[in-house]
Amino acid sequence: MFISAEAWQAIWLTVELASLTTVLLLLIATPLAWWLAGTASRWRAPVSALVTLPLVLPPSVLGFYLLVALGPNGPLGQLTQALGWGVLSFTFTGLLIGSIVFSLPFAVQPMQHAFEALGPRPLEVAATLRARPLDAFFTVALPQARGGLLTAAILSFAHTVGEFGVVLMIGGNIPGVTRVVSTQIYGHVEAMEYTQAHWLAGGMLLFSFVVLLALAWLRRSDTRVLT
Repeated sequence: MFISAEAWQAIWLTVELASLTTVLLLLIATPLAWWLAGTASRWRAPVSALVTLPLVLPPSVLGFYLLVALGPNGPLGQLTQALGWGVLSFTFTGLLIGSIVFSLPFAVQPMQHAFEALGPRPLEVAATLRARPLDAFFTVALPQARGGLLTAAILSFAHTVGEFGVVLMIGGNIPGVTRVVSTQIYGHVEAMEYTQAHWLAGGMLLFSFVVLLALAWLRRSDTRVLT
């Protein structure tokens, strides 16, 4: 057996982390993307820059500040301790928080672009039919922006699966708790277990190719719909 029981445990933990991150990101990113696409507020540029920051910030830097914030002396750490939740660093919950922050732009940007491409006209038509803004959002905007929504979900899931720097900084490499596929590969390489590392790394390579292929097909189908 080339994939050990520990490796399978890391795979299932990675799938769980990526699935939860994707669901929570879609809930957070959808209203944020809608606001960024339609607002003329002076806060638009700072909020957009803050959302995009994980794209240019080194993962180790982002992970370090998240570790400090979630630690016993950090603001979030003190809050969670006061609420009786304990310290979230080096826990699965802390890993989930870090994954949401790190993958936020991969969820917001595709949806923001989809909402911007939609334009105001469909909502104006819905308003003439006496649809309330919230009804128009769910019955008109979201269905027409489904390509961006699906792209956001795929990218969020794939990006979470491929995390390493932030994961290692916030969660460490605790078996069954915070050890995901990327850190499992790192552990195999450190132990010079190259066969096991090859199997996991090859699986990640295949997964990444499938994700990019799915995105290419999705964009092609969206282009056909538009034309």
